[in-house]
Formats: sequence, structure tokens, C-alpha cells
Amino acid sequence: MAGRGGDRGGRRGGASAARRPESVRRTRPAAAVPAKEPPKRPPAKRATRLGPLGLSTTRRAAVLATVVGALALSVAVPLRTYLSQRTDVQVQERRQAELRAEVEELERRKAQLADPAQIQAEAKRRLRYVMPGETPYMVELPAEAGGPGAGQKPTHPISQQAWYQALWDSVHGAGR
Repeated sequence: MAGRGGDRGGRRGGASAARRPESVRRTRPAAAVPAKEPPKRPPAKRATRLGPLGLSTTRRAAVLATVVGALALSVAVPLRTYLSQRTDVQVQERRQAELRAEVEELERRKAQLADPAQIQAEAKRRLRYVMPGETPYMVELPAEAGGPGAGQKPTHPISQQAWYQALWDSVHGAGR
């Protein structure tokens, strides 16, 4: 003990202090140091349980709600786009099927009209085309027959002359 008394104040003893590393802890006798009381903590208002990452239960719930909200928002826009595009695809597929059916009908009609006899029949039916040497007849049903004009009197008689002659006469006023 006599040897230690000189070392207590710091580095007074040159030779012995130089040999001792500074990381070595010096111990004091138990009787010389009074026992310290543990430091008192201030009373806690609320006891909080700390979970993983050092967050309280409420903070963990808030972080979880934020993450779930962010995920929902990041998925909502692509999902809405996907659903709208899916309905657009269905509409376009239906339209494509209708157009294919129309193309098939037009191809069939084109094949029919490739026949010259069919073209001639259509010209006679639609345009009242008359081939040279044929005599055209126009049948007029009497009013009593019950046709679409039954019970109505014709407003003007049907002319027996050609249309260009009727036009010429109407311009010159010869038919009055």
C-alpha cells in the first residue's frame, strides 16, 4: 500500500507510470469508496413496449398503415388501366368479328357479281335497263285490286312518250 499512495494523484512517479498502460483500470479498495445509489429515473408517464426497430406499438401501426396505403395507391392506377384496357380489347374483338362477317358477305357478293348474267339482271331490276330488241312493259294495277294505291286516284296520267320528249314539252309549254 505504501507504493500506491504516490501514484494516486496522476502521473507523479515517472518510472512506474510510464510502464503501466493507460487502458488498465485501477481499482480502489471497497472500504474506501462509499456505495453509490443507482441513479433515479424520472417517473414514466406511460409504459411503452418497444418492439422491433425500437418503435412503439402505435408508431409501428402508423408505419404499417402508411406502407399499406402507399402499396394500395401504387397498385390502383395500373389495375384501373388494366381493367379499362381489357374492356377496350373485348369491344375491339367484337367489332373485328363483325367486320370479318361483313367482309365475308362482301366477298360472296363480289363473287356473284363476277357473272355477267348477274350484272345484267341487277341492271334490269335496279335501273330498269332494257336490252336492244326487248319490249318494256309497265304493269299498272287497277285501284280496286287492293294494292298500295288502292282507293286513290292518280294525280296525273302516265305519259306514253319518252322522258326526254316530256321534258322538252314541259319547257316549251306544248303539253298545256
